[in-house]
Amino acid sequence: MKPIRLPEPPASPHPMGGGGLPDIFQGDVYGVVRRAVVIGNGFTSSENQSIGLVHALGLSENQTLYRVARPRGGINEWLHWLPVSLHKKLYYIMSLMCDYSQLLIGRRGKRLIHLPKENGAGVGLSSVLEADVKSIVRMAKENFEKDGPLLLVASGRDTISTASSIKRLASDNVFVVQIQHPRSHLERFDMVITPQHDYFPLTSRGQEQIPRIFRKWITPYAPPDERVVLTVGSLHNVDAAALRSAANAWHDEFAPLPKPLLVVNIGGPTRYCRYGADLAKQLITSLHNVLTSCGSVRISFSRRTPEKVSKVIIKELGTHPKIYIWDGEEPNPHMGHLAWADSFVITADSVTMLSEACSTGKPVYVVGGERCKWKFVEFHQKLREKGQVRPFTGFEDMSESWSYPPLNDTAEAANRVRKALSERGWGLRA
Repeated sequence: MKPIRLPEPPASPHPMGGGGLPDIFQGDVYGVVRRAVVIGNGFTSSENQSIGLVHALGLSENQTLYRVARPRGGINEWLHWLPVSLHKKLYYIMSLMCDYSQLLIGRRGKRLIHLPKENGAGVGLSSVLEADVKSIVRMAKENFEKDGPLLLVASGRDTISTASSIKRLASDNVFVVQIQHPRSHLERFDMVITPQHDYFPLTSRGQEQIPRIFRKWITPYAPPDERVVLTVGSLHNVDAAALRSAANAWHDEFAPLPKPLLVVNIGGPTRYCRYGADLAKQLITSLHNVLTSCGSVRISFSRRTPEKVSKVIIKELGTHPKIYIWDGEEPNPHMGHLAWADSFVITADSVTMLSEACSTGKPVYVVGGERCKWKFVEFHQKLREKGQVRPFTGFEDMSESWSYPPLNDTAEAANRVRKALSERGWGLRA
């Protein structure tokens, strides 16, 4: 039996005074967002954008993480260009027709891996449920009168179909935010949050780099509309509270280190930022030049760092008394680095690492920016214009500091979500 809805409250006889609404009507559950669903794609950098936004909105304690999972291993590594639904169907057909142990061994020697019903690797969880449109829609509708509207936040190409389907089937019960540009059909979401450089193809410089015959095929097709929120970089879960917590957690390891502490974060080449051992050698030379003005240096590699890059750096710098290179074993010191570093050197390929470092207000130097093209050039230029990054030349005095207004994309995006919810007649749990 459904609960009985209370009648609408009468208008306050004192609209400008102290009358207001009776307590029973304040915070009406039907218009208050108290819970969030995150749709992830299994990549930490992507999922952290959604989790960071949910945290900034104050819903971290009542969030559920689902994941759109692709088959992994072997020939699957060559099929990621397919839509995820088609990839899964093709995988199922292949699994029926082929012998795993002999026919579908990929170039890395990994066999096809069974697609799990639950997947929690990478977020510290034992299991994360597979994102199922029907079950999430059913939950949003059936719990609406008890728990109120549902905020759904998704990030990454593989989540687009799932998030838009939930919006279509439960539009009265959910507010859907898609992080990272879905390339088309923006009307399928309540809000899209994406970096400004995603619209680089529409700028005059972007158009000059596209042959005329291909311009109509390059997305996005149109300028951002009212549902699009533009950021400088990527969203993340690094804020003042997180940095204070990390400073306490890593105090015993970082407090005794000689100052200034330089943190070096090394990513990996991408389609628009290509490099190899050549960049590693450039970085090694520059670091040798600045070591005299550093107290300590800590170096971290990402999962994307090629072995040929990491090997060169470890060989040349691994035995230096001032330098410590993280071995990749848990616990990951990344948050401790952000909290305790006096300055950063970061490879130009990673929007996420640069965005997080620039949120601290500390000096950030970029290495390899000259190897980037297309929209990455736009991103780096925007950071330079805001005074948040400088190129790493190897002639810096690392004892000299400089500052700037920290990059605050996540908090600003959260404010836009609050405003959009308010315009819809909904609010957030206080």
